[in-house]
Amino acid sequence: MKLEDLRRDYNQGDLNEEDLATDPISQFKRWFADAEGAGLLEPNAMVLATVDGEGQPFTRTVLLKNLDERGFVFYTNFESRKGQHIAANPRVSLIFTWLPLERQVSINGEAVRISTTESFKYFASRPLGSRLGAWTSPQSQVISSRSLLEAKLAEIRQKFASGEVPIPSFWGGFRVIPKTAEFWQGRPSRLHDRFLYRQAEDSADGWTVARLAP
Repeated sequence: MKLEDLRRDYNQGDLNEEDLATDPISQFKRWFADAEGAGLLEPNAMVLATVDGEGQPFTRTVLLKNLDERGFVFYTNFESRKGQHIAANPRVSLIFTWLPLERQVSINGEAVRISTTESFKYFASRPLGSRLGAWTSPQSQVISSRSLLEAKLAEIRQKFASGEVPIPSFWGGFRVIPKTAEFWQGRPSRLHDRFLYRQAEDSADGWTVARLAP
């Protein structure tokens, strides 16, 4: 089949302004619960976009690991490519795509480091292999072979064989504080429902919501 012939009409549901929560975090939690309830694979997977010093965007999929009224938390090596991008320019975008529900959520905001205490709490909850892996991988750096990683993992495993695995100083979490959030629901004939939350200039005034043309 030709690419231009791949198409489907979206008819899973609709999205109306009167049904929206007053803030994007509450609305996101509603939709995330639907995604979990539908049994979707990795419903917390999100594409993170950052920009390098020359204005070149980069994207990759990461996992949402915490969510509260302050924003969306993910974890990484601070020395990775995305970590370095964020250190230079904290403006980022997130997108969640839940295709079986014909929904997506796009977030624009600022990424800030969370506290070491919060990062440690999550790190300690990870499986042993993941904790060792955080010490093993020089994330985003060029390596000559996988055997190099395997040898480093064996070295790290031996190093921490007799005790707990501490959190690396170069590893931790970022919280994406949303400035805008768009909720997209597929509709027939490409006339989708789109609503944009935008933080008021005075954050104490909450959020404005506007319907966007599809």
